[in-house]
Amino acid sequence: MTRTTVVAFDQVTKAYGGVRAVDGLTLALHPGETVALLGPNGAGKSTTLDLLLGLRNPDGGTVRVFGTEPREAIVAGRVGAMLQSGGLMDEVTVAEIVRLACALHPRAYPAAEVLARAGLTKVAGRRVDRLSGGQAQRVRFALATAGDSDLIVLDEPTTGMDVTARQAFWATMREQADQGRTVLFATHYLEEADAIADRVLVLHRGRLLADGTAAEIKARTGVRRISFDLDGGPHGTIDEPALRALPHLTSLTVSDSAARSGHTVRVQSSNADATVHALYGLGLYPRNLEVAGLGLEQAFVALTAAEEANQP
Repeated sequence: MTRTTVVAFDQVTKAYGGVRAVDGLTLALHPGETVALLGPNGAGKSTTLDLLLGLRNPDGGTVRVFGTEPREAIVAGRVGAMLQSGGLMDEVTVAEIVRLACALHPRAYPAAEVLARAGLTKVAGRRVDRLSGGQAQRVRFALATAGDSDLIVLDEPTTGMDVTARQAFWATMREQADQGRTVLFATHYLEEADAIADRVLVLHRGRLLADGTAAEIKARTGVRRISFDLDGGPHGTIDEPALRALPHLTSLTVSDSAARSGHTVRVQSSNADATVHALYGLGLYPRNLEVAGLGLEQAFVALTAAEEANQP
């Protein structure tokens, strides 16, 4: 059975001068997916979103949204967007700017419903230029969800929000996805991507470096975390060079532990079994030994670092 395609990039390129911000990008998004777009600064995330929204045209390849040109899908009200670029009108109230967005949307929700969903009812009468950073973000969210859009695009959506507001925001986004909408968000909060996204896209130098669930991305590195405590020697020291010589290590940090003259050691290893075996072979007796997979943030760093190392 063929899956419906919401967004399709086919060998898309976009350059600024001699820099390729997007380089042969091919990907597809489907209904009901919540997709995190990750990448280091300069990876091409913002340009990718601009191309998707028809704010820029590709130099090569094609971008289709619901099978049409991006601008056609937006004019039809099928796409809602919350972007960091561009400001909000200052000398209007929250209610006024939300009512305007609803009036312009082909499939608008009632303004009162939009304000309530974004947690803005209590500040509806306040001028936009008198809002906190988190409140301004909620206004942008309200504008992105002013109507019944099938695709919601979010650029760093929870910047400036406190923990409670972030949790409420993502609960709302989950409801949107459960109703069959596609949610695409770019974020620097990798814990959000790990907890929220059904699928993670990692961009690097304009190319798609990884595409899968958060668990698949974490497993792809083949690296595991090992942590343990060690007692210090006669002078409270440990043989750090011997630890660094353990096989298959990719990183090592040593810090003082709560225990007197003790140290907490954290390493990353591409072969945890061999590393732990060699650790005991040194005649050491680690306490509180833990072996676990990488978190999404560590996996992201490992993937992008490995890719950088392979670049000419």
